[in-house]
Amino acid sequence: MKRARQKVVVENEAPQTSQKSKKQKTCLYGSVFGESDLHASMDWGSLPHHVILRIFQFLPLVDRARASSVCRRWNEIFHIPDLWRRFEFELSQPATSYLKSTHPDLIQQIIKRHADHLQYVSFKVDSSTESAEAACDILSQLVNCSIKTLGLISTAKPSFMNVSKAHFASALTVVFVNSKSLSSIKIDDTPLDDPSLKVLVANNSDTLKLLKMSSCPHVSPAGILCVADQCHGLKELALNYYILSDELLLALSSEKHVDLEHLRIDVVSENPGQVEFHSIKKQSWDALVKHSPKVNIVMYFFLYEEEFDAFFREETPVTHLYFGRAVSKAMLGRIGMNCPRLIELVVCANGLQPLDDELIRIAERCKNLTAMGLGECEVTCRGFIEFVKMCGGRLTQLSIMEEVLIPDNDYSLDRLHLEVSKHLGRIWFPDMMPTW
Repeated sequence: MKRARQKVVVENEAPQTSQKSKKQKTCLYGSVFGESDLHASMDWGSLPHHVILRIFQFLPLVDRARASSVCRRWNEIFHIPDLWRRFEFELSQPATSYLKSTHPDLIQQIIKRHADHLQYVSFKVDSSTESAEAACDILSQLVNCSIKTLGLISTAKPSFMNVSKAHFASALTVVFVNSKSLSSIKIDDTPLDDPSLKVLVANNSDTLKLLKMSSCPHVSPAGILCVADQCHGLKELALNYYILSDELLLALSSEKHVDLEHLRIDVVSENPGQVEFHSIKKQSWDALVKHSPKVNIVMYFFLYEEEFDAFFREETPVTHLYFGRAVSKAMLGRIGMNCPRLIELVVCANGLQPLDDELIRIAERCKNLTAMGLGECEVTCRGFIEFVKMCGGRLTQLSIMEEVLIPDNDYSLDRLHLEVSKHLGRIWFPDMMPTW
């Protein structure tokens, strides 16, 4: 009788055990079964479409290609347009570069099956001219594209500059003419020219919002002015100082133009005395800020000390300043007097004269300053503490090399960090190496 009762109990509980096992199989595959049981119990080809798509979106391209060989259905999903909206072509020469490269067969497959799906495209090339020319060859074949963002990136020296201007312009023309909806273009260090910009404007003036084209020596002030005159939705612009003009700033300030959000200006000189830098009128700067009061104006300087004479003689609404070479005390003094909108200042080198007075003037006049970086400069501990005291807690970033600070009779380096920490409202120490 006991056996019979036990048997009845087991038979009654069997359905519950079966349901529990199914639940475990559904939710805890790996922990309940071994690998062979898992593959036997799951039909991977029957996973919902959106689940496979989601998995593929997280996989690197190589793993995605391998997964596409699981079954025919996964291979079909591998080719759906959503997975090919964004792609980065990596081009390098194996004999001279350590960078990985997109396989030629995959490139041809993309051109053949997915050119019209591409929307966010970038090309990363090594320092060889062959890789840059290969990128242009691919661009020339994107005749059915609808690209929204395009980026050309040189990982080492600017290899696109070695491509013939005609070849580069022809490749860009294909994309500019066929896309019709370009909103973001990053083509620094390329042989871009004025005719190419006119083609860009003629076909994408209503959609272009971002244009980064620093170090494009074939573009003239008239060429970039054409962009500003026609592309009224442009919000971000990066260019070299030599094509910046009063006319350009006034065009960006017209009633038709949307508020500019970001203007980056690279001021570069390779050989001292070779370039004569022009001045921009205060009225032109004022017009831009009146039209776009929240615009960030970022300036990168790579000049020699004797080449700064044209800058900051009048009030300039720059917000971020970076000096990659030595800058004189006189220049820093003018910044303190004429840059009231300054938010961030980085000085990589100055010399052996203490900058106490210049920093204090910057703290007094630049009420928006929140970030400061100093490299090969000199500041007395007393002067630095006075600067920090005047700025207070608004200095959210303060990166000062330890060798910049000169101990004096009032403050040692040990006491300095305590005083600075007190005024900042947080623990602070000088840096042992640059962080900018």
